[in-house]
Amino acid sequence: MTHENVALFGVLGVAMLLLAWLAAKPEITRQAGGRALAFLAIFALPALGASMGFTTQLEHFKKKEFCASCHTMDDYHRSLLVDDDEFIPALHFQNNWVPQDKACYTCHTNYGPFGDAKSKFRGLKHVMVQYFGSIPDTLHLYEPYKNRECLHCHGDGRKFQAESAHHEGDTTFVALMENRMSCLTSGCHDVAHNVDELGEVDFWKPSSK
Repeated sequence: MTHENVALFGVLGVAMLLLAWLAAKPEITRQAGGRALAFLAIFALPALGASMGFTTQLEHFKKKEFCASCHTMDDYHRSLLVDDDEFIPALHFQNNWVPQDKACYTCHTNYGPFGDAKSKFRGLKHVMVQYFGSIPDTLHLYEPYKNRECLHCHGDGRKFQAESAHHEGDTTFVALMENRMSCLTSGCHDVAHNVDELGEVDFWKPSSK
């Protein structure tokens, strides 16, 4: 159990003890101190617990294991171990260019509860489909993958800025930075998860620690 969970259960435990005490001795609320305790038990501590729980869950949502817990994401999870440098997610994951425990969130920062209001509503839709709908055989992004997801790590990097292919034309570099030309353009970094090819590739087997 994490320190965050211990703190959360501690706050909720104190709230429950205070509520039990108030239920056993409601007359104490006639005094100012008793009313303060009632406010603490009924409003303040539950609100604090809810805030702590929400924060803890947001951190959990960033974990690769959370994304992989949905069976529809199995192939995307497996693709991180493809033994082929052309597979961009696998290359980043295997070389620790992204935190391995937060690999999905690092490259999809607009997903689910972390994006704008539209993303949050789409996340709710995913939950409804997971439990009450029909999951499609093929998954698609709602919108083209934005260069922002690449550039928040690579944009200031010397290697990215010095790469000759990023300066082929007078406006190529600016177009990349402004998302007018995609990093996934054919012939550039155009191999992502490509889950339809997983039956034809080799997989990297990490050394046991």
